[in-house]
Amino acid sequence: MIMARTPSNMISLGSKAPDFNLLDVTSDSTFSLAENKGTVGTVIMFICNHCPYVKHVNPTISKLAKQYQSDQIKFIAISSNDVINYPEDSPEKMKINVIENDFNFPYLYDESQEIAKAYDAACTPDFYLYDDNLRLVYRGQLDDSRPGNEIESNGDDIKNAIDCLINGIENNDLQKPSIGCNIKWK
Repeated sequence: MIMARTPSNMISLGSKAPDFNLLDVTSDSTFSLAENKGTVGTVIMFICNHCPYVKHVNPTISKLAKQYQSDQIKFIAISSNDVINYPEDSPEKMKINVIENDFNFPYLYDESQEIAKAYDAACTPDFYLYDDNLRLVYRGQLDDSRPGNEIESNGDDIKNAIDCLINGIENNDLQKPSIGCNIKWK
């Protein structure tokens, strides 16, 4: 299978997280970033249901969220894909994806795609880690694993960033762009 390989846009560290109010398909309610950020940090992930790159790392994402999710660290997933042309990314299918992957975090639907644009998100999966003031401290990949590259997904890049944030260590080391399917724009 040939997959498009789109890298994430490496926005500037220190950038403020754009606020949002989006539908959380897990609770059928509106979710606000400002009201639900972590006291230490917040991981925002742009994912979707159909992308092979996302499917490849879903077990790792689920495991990491279970390991870190607390009042201190919050995980939030957002799907911004065009559901008319990609119906497998619809809110109904998102609910199924939450159950199948045992996600313990909100999975939000960005129907207008305004939030993906505000974050300059380019691909799925794409990861952002913000501090307690919602200032960007990490952006890029989960780890070096990709479908077919024989490297096991372990979440090392985002784990290292979270651990540095929790321990008050600056993490400006090499941050690699994520690689994945392009966001399906309307």
